Amino acid sequence: MSADFNTPKLPGLGILEPLGDDDRDILSGYGEFLPVNPDRPLIEEGLTQNSLFFVISGKLHATAMRAGHSVLLGTIQTGETVGEINVLDPAKASATVTAVEFSQVWRIDGQSLEQYINEYPKAAAWLLIGIGKTIAHRLRAVNKKIAEFYAA
Repeated sequence: MSADFNTPKLPGLGILEPLGDDDRDILSGYGEFLPVNPDRPLIEEGLTQNSLFFVISGKLHATAMRAGHSVLLGTIQTGETVGEINVLDPAKASATVTAVEFSQVWRIDGQSLEQYINEYPKAAAWLLIGIGKTIAHRLRAVNKKIAEFYAA
């Protein structure tokens, strides 16, 4: 009996929480595991982006250029994702995402996600529900900030 402790695994966190171990193992084969060193961009603002990234470990910052200044939009940590919209509707990235410490992420592009959906529709439904909830939470947060801005 031997175990391969060097093979990355998708953890049951965030949008992957509803998936069982076998479903996450199958899903992992549709994407790729990537190391991201500190100060290295994972996504670059203004470049075409068509992937979903799941943070397995580490911490990243999302920033955007506004009036010539880099503005911190948020921090992405273990169990969180970025790229939810562009994996469904590829376009130019609206922000740069950079590692602030060594991070490991898993990436799946839109075409591979579509293939997974077609081959494993039940598990994929849970994944898509998780993606939808993430988008909804972020939209509500933006709406709240806009409302607070205009109320001030």
